[in-house]
Amino acid sequence: MRSAPTILHLDMDAFYASVEQASKPSLRGKAVVVGGLGPRGVVATASYEARVHGVHSAMPMSQARRLAPNAAYLVPRFALYRSISDQVMALLRALSPLVEPLSLDEAFVDLEAGGTAWDERSARLVGAKLRSDIRAVTGLTGSVGLAASKMLAKIASEEAKPDGLVVIRPGSEREMLAPMSVRTLPGVGPATGDHLRRAGIHTVGEIAEAGEDELVRLLGKAHGHALYAMALARDDRPVVAERETKSVSVEDTYDVDIHDRVRVGLEVQRLADRCVRRLRGAGLSGRTIVLKVRRYDFSTLTRSETLRGPTDDPAVVREAAARLLDSVDTTGGVRLLGVGVSGLADYTQEDLFAQAAGGAGEEAAEGEEAEPAPEPRPEVPVERRWSAGHDVRHTEYGHGWVQGSGLGRVTVRFETPGSAPGRVKTFRVDDPALEAADPLPLVETPPDLPEPLRPPEPPPPRPPEA
Repeated sequence: MRSAPTILHLDMDAFYASVEQASKPSLRGKAVVVGGLGPRGVVATASYEARVHGVHSAMPMSQARRLAPNAAYLVPRFALYRSISDQVMALLRALSPLVEPLSLDEAFVDLEAGGTAWDERSARLVGAKLRSDIRAVTGLTGSVGLAASKMLAKIASEEAKPDGLVVIRPGSEREMLAPMSVRTLPGVGPATGDHLRRAGIHTVGEIAEAGEDELVRLLGKAHGHALYAMALARDDRPVVAERETKSVSVEDTYDVDIHDRVRVGLEVQRLADRCVRRLRGAGLSGRTIVLKVRRYDFSTLTRSETLRGPTDDPAVVREAAARLLDSVDTTGGVRLLGVGVSGLADYTQEDLFAQAAGGAGEEAAEGEEAEPAPEPRPEVPVERRWSAGHDVRHTEYGHGWVQGSGLGRVTVRFETPGSAPGRVKTFRVDDPALEAADPLPLVETPPDLPEPLRPPEPPPPRPPEA
């Protein structure tokens, strides 16, 4: 393990909820819960004000509503979250070539590899400046942990929350870990924690005292060895630059099971288009189209089709997904649908357009009959959806966001990230003056940041005395 705390772990504070509070002045300082709003929805993130009431991520949304009935409940805006994450990751990559993102709001950085830190003082400087830069560029806060290993840096950032910085000095790790709960260590979930508790082991220090043999007996060879090493603060895992994306996919869970086959087909087409937008946004294409269907009885089916070469053509992906759906029985109802693309590449094969519409775009070879184009699917009118928290624009009142909708009406609060809390208006859901809008930036004109922090070079070693 290293002799200096040069591994940094950044964790943005209540990221999704903080983005929503920053973009909606009327929600600042109030309880905000982001996630799926239907009866089967789960919490993605809760603001710190909501956490006071016991709301936390992965909790059923119905339970969250009982705990915090007065909170604002919003649907996620992932495109906005990704754009802000890209800004944060750019700041991290200015510090080191070794950045390992774990999610949109969390990453490890090897500061030693970037030459930006080599001891505790230089690491503190980098961590403090990073937090300042994140606030200047995004208007948000992040917590930073610094330690000599990835495990300890992550524990340090958790201790730093919210909006703090914690450094674990090399040599102090075991003393710091000893009184902490066993659940502090990575890989110790509720089941393992209960198993250790029944054996009389409650803290990390008691794991170390129990000894490796006892842990192997309790948990098995692999888990026992790993847990004992962590309790002794041993962790030599390197920071690994982000791995290649293996697939791109989107999926939706429905509040009520879908039984209408035409509606299922339309949902698959919509998901295919969303998947292609995400694929193109990443500058990728793919060869294998994957359809995921979770039925009324929770059974999950996947079907896939591999094309002759990679594509990012929405027509090709839509038609492949439709063909895959034809092989799935949905008569009992569908609760989840997903479309994905794998076998990724950074180029496309143009002649794959011929695969759209089952090859209807190709001319028949001599002596063959052209295959007739498929009958067009009947168009089904879709009512305009106004998701709580999403952006809208009104021709008279300007930019706002949806507070809620139902019974043919939609309620909008008109405000922007830089405005005072705005006024509320209610409209018909089909009001022609109201339309969906793109999110506004949280910081109107992000500052031009100075060059990445480069602390003075460490002093050269003293020459040996004569």
